Amino acid sequence: MNASSNLATVEQAEELGLSAEEFKKIEEILGRTPNFTEMSVYSVMWSEHCSYKNSIVWLKKLPKEGPMMLAEAGEENAGLVDIGDGLACCFKIESHNHPSALEPYQGAATGVGGINRDIFSMGARPIAQLNSLRFGNIETDRTKWLVKGVVHGISGYGNSFGIPTVGGEVYFDDCYETNILVNAMSAGIMKVGGEVSAIAEGEGNPVYIFGAATGKDGIAGAAFASKDIGEDAMDDLPAVQVGDPFWEKLILEATMEIIETGAVVGLQDMGAAGITCSTAEMSAKSETGMRIDLSKVPLRQPNMKDWEILLSESQERMLAVVHKGREHEIEKILEKWDLTYNIIGEVTNTGNVEYWMYGEKKAEIPADSLALGGGAPVYHREWEEPAYYAKNKVFSIDQVDQPNDLLAVAKFISTLPNIASKKWVYEQYDSMVGTINQSTNGSSDAAVVKIRDTDRSLALTTDCNSRYVWADPEKGTAIAVSEAARNIVCSGGSPSAVTNCLNFGNPYDKGVYWQFKNAIIGMKAACEKFQTPVTGGNVSFYNQDSKGNAVFPTPTIGMIGIIDDEKHITTLGFKNEGDVIIMLGKSKDDISSSQYLVKYHEVVNSPCPYFDLDAEAALQDNLLNLIKKGVVKSAHDCSEGGLYVALLESGISNNLGFSVIKDDSNLRSDSFWFGEAQSRVIISVNKDEVERVKSLITIPHTVLGVVTSGEISVDQSNWGSITDWKADYDLALGRALV
Repeated sequence: MNASSNLATVEQAEELGLSAEEFKKIEEILGRTPNFTEMSVYSVMWSEHCSYKNSIVWLKKLPKEGPMMLAEAGEENAGLVDIGDGLACCFKIESHNHPSALEPYQGAATGVGGINRDIFSMGARPIAQLNSLRFGNIETDRTKWLVKGVVHGISGYGNSFGIPTVGGEVYFDDCYETNILVNAMSAGIMKVGGEVSAIAEGEGNPVYIFGAATGKDGIAGAAFASKDIGEDAMDDLPAVQVGDPFWEKLILEATMEIIETGAVVGLQDMGAAGITCSTAEMSAKSETGMRIDLSKVPLRQPNMKDWEILLSESQERMLAVVHKGREHEIEKILEKWDLTYNIIGEVTNTGNVEYWMYGEKKAEIPADSLALGGGAPVYHREWEEPAYYAKNKVFSIDQVDQPNDLLAVAKFISTLPNIASKKWVYEQYDSMVGTINQSTNGSSDAAVVKIRDTDRSLALTTDCNSRYVWADPEKGTAIAVSEAARNIVCSGGSPSAVTNCLNFGNPYDKGVYWQFKNAIIGMKAACEKFQTPVTGGNVSFYNQDSKGNAVFPTPTIGMIGIIDDEKHITTLGFKNEGDVIIMLGKSKDDISSSQYLVKYHEVVNSPCPYFDLDAEAALQDNLLNLIKKGVVKSAHDCSEGGLYVALLESGISNNLGFSVIKDDSNLRSDSFWFGEAQSRVIISVNKDEVERVKSLITIPHTVLGVVTSGEISVDQSNWGSITDWKADYDLALGRALV
């Protein structure tokens, strides 16, 4: 297809992912039939990835206000939260799923690069990265190839860029065999009031592009992310971007410097939809316009067509609006950092984005018709409860016989890919480069990052048990938010705010949309309970193959919290022999959706594990109070694998064992040790302070036993040495990936 003054057709529109109805709406907006270039612009800007046309009606229901919020969701490229001492944290999570499924190294690497640009384009210096990764069956060659490619992409980009990867999660399930999920989160620090907005104010102000040159990689990547992956997916490989972390490092430093000059009016990175998105969104936000000369865009491939330049998603590029007359200040800095740059246009007062090339106007479009929340269509999709949900609800624990050999079960569960140590993954990330980390990669339930020149630290986490969400989207998503908050509290922090990455199947599937709708309801309830407003994030639909097989609904929660004082930082590892182990919260006769039920008994259909939002809030309040009173030596939440795995992980950290006993004869032993009922935390305390601690506990709790020098005893049965368990736990994932 060639871009020209020739009028576009409905058939072309449908080929680019637009519907006939949307094509008609474009004609109404323009008052004429669009040409091919204009239609191409609409095809990316009205894709789900950019417009949220199938999700925005529900996203608006999420809580967006809080005492520490500095920017409401949707106002800026990333969330912005006051963290005290005159500082703000800028953070966001986004998906790079489809590109990573086709070319795992570059797909993951450019996901990392893109999310970091979102952070520093607002004026914040990135200090930490996290990720949430989902893969298919670990035994297949394709999964092993994808895992290695994604992990190397993240480590290769992050380590070279100089920003530490401090935490995250890795899950395996057959539902992700075709559609893997790669969600990347970044957090940065800046002074309150120092943020730069993505605006285009001041008629006549020059518009700069700087960074890397523009090529054909990533063309229409936003549209590619808004469709199912089919058998011919490799034909879309040009939609996968190519990243360069060394360029990004130069762009970061240059961006920080040009912001300091005060010569910058507005700034935005070029991510999805490239030049199209940044020019349209900046213009729409300011109710202005831009006249862009595409022939001025630095190119790395000759003879690129106008629509190719507009839709390219080449990485490491920024768009800046600069105060007229101060161009020399900006150019001096860009030349210092040896960056490609040029003035490609100017701000206008027309309300339109005009794209010219060699003196010929190629497109003219009202900017607000392209921007999020502007003229893009908004759909109210139909939903219906899927058939599997009824099957989940009829499960009874009585259907499952208790195993005779609990030790064998424990050994089986502790080496499952979703439970065993992710050491093989995180050891490839540099968790210390560029910052001061107090506790990362398994030392605490959340990653803990020191904020320089203060007594404070950031606690950061990404969480979602997608099997729970599949079992019950509303409750499962509330659990995801709660576990994120619980991980931050276990680390000594107070939950602050949320960013999310909502990964679902095709929104036209009524069952998928039912999952999405209920997930939002659950997220809303939990975020309101913990006073953690949603600062923004990303919706990733179409994680579904051409045969209609969707991934588990996976609303990944990225959460930050504040640890006010270094002395409150709490790690998960037991500290001393003789310390007393206490479980906060109450065990239930519940094995629903547990790794034990699914993997050991191979029972797929069951509801969510027990969960009560009020009980969860009470647990977290009580635990944080205990930590601040200085009586907690370690804290670790019970999650996948249940109580025994939580104890094992607490022991492995410092090679200490434990002697514990089930004290409730009314509970089945398998549900007590391996069930995943929520709202439970394992703490250890000094044996001389047990009575004081118990007097401070205001929720149900159980004294389980004591920390030992290295042996494990469960219900008075010797289960061996912690060092043997540690060896199997640490090596299981690496062995599986060989």
